Amino acid sequence: NFTVSCSMGIAMQPEDGRTLDELIKHADTAMYRVKERGKGNFRFYQPQMNVDLLARVKMDHAMREALAARRFALHYQPQVDTVSGELRACEALLRWHDPQLGQVSPAVFIPVAEESGFIVHLGLWVMQEAVRQASAWSRAGRPVRVSVNVSALQFQQAHYVDTVSEALRDSGLPPELLELELTESILVHDADEALERLQALAALGVRLSIDDFGTGYSSLGYLKQFPIHKLKIDRSFIASLHEQDSDRAIVTAVVQMGHALKLDIVAEGVETESQRAFLAQVGCDQYQGFLHAPGLPAAEFERRCLSGA
Repeated sequence: NFTVSCSMGIAMQPEDGRTLDELIKHADTAMYRVKERGKGNFRFYQPQMNVDLLARVKMDHAMREALAARRFALHYQPQVDTVSGELRACEALLRWHDPQLGQVSPAVFIPVAEESGFIVHLGLWVMQEAVRQASAWSRAGRPVRVSVNVSALQFQQAHYVDTVSEALRDSGLPPELLELELTESILVHDADEALERLQALAALGVRLSIDDFGTGYSSLGYLKQFPIHKLKIDRSFIASLHEQDSDRAIVTAVVQMGHALKLDIVAEGVETESQRAFLAQVGCDQYQGFLHAPGLPAAEFERRCLSGA
């Protein structure tokens, strides 16, 4: 047995067009909006859909121009010991200031980059720039592990492991000072291929972590099967620690499970002392968030976090 489903876009004549070409074009636009929202449904065309499409096209063009003009920059957010506050690593965060658009939030441009496929080029630049900066700090006698987010599309590229290897070789960065942050969806998309690729990355000597743990599939099987070193507890669980018994229970369980599997545990989005105190109490190894520091430009990160290194 097999099941067939369809996504349907509907355009009405004459409101949405008077010619066959116009109606097909607008119905097609509505159909793609259905597919964006999970498929297997229908939707009527609305003029706003074309406005949204045009905005995404303009954003994609602006991103490509920005990368060529070196308008992107990396900031670095420290990950510190939950008890002592000592620096353990940092996460590279992508920032974009555009002359026309101003400061553009990653929450706005990253989904567009993923939709258009530009995230592959953008992600490559992020990794190369982070590796270059980490290598400079290492050569200066102030080594710190830098973690880089990896998109699913980027990870699925056939030569992804080679690009990581080349970046390490070209920079001279010790591999253990690079950490790749993967989402859970990467691991379940094609488990066999993902395992092979992760093993190749681990063989290079880089560290591997799961970002936003608990918000995706959270299959415990891959944690023992894949060469993972770290789990990052999603900020959504941290934000409501003070009011949700369930979130406190989840965080406690993740810490205990992670330690049983010999994984480091990092909490994201820590903003209050009470959150840090709870994390310390349950044994969470590290945290990052505004309580300690936001993402900092490289020079300021050096001054605030590496001056004593």
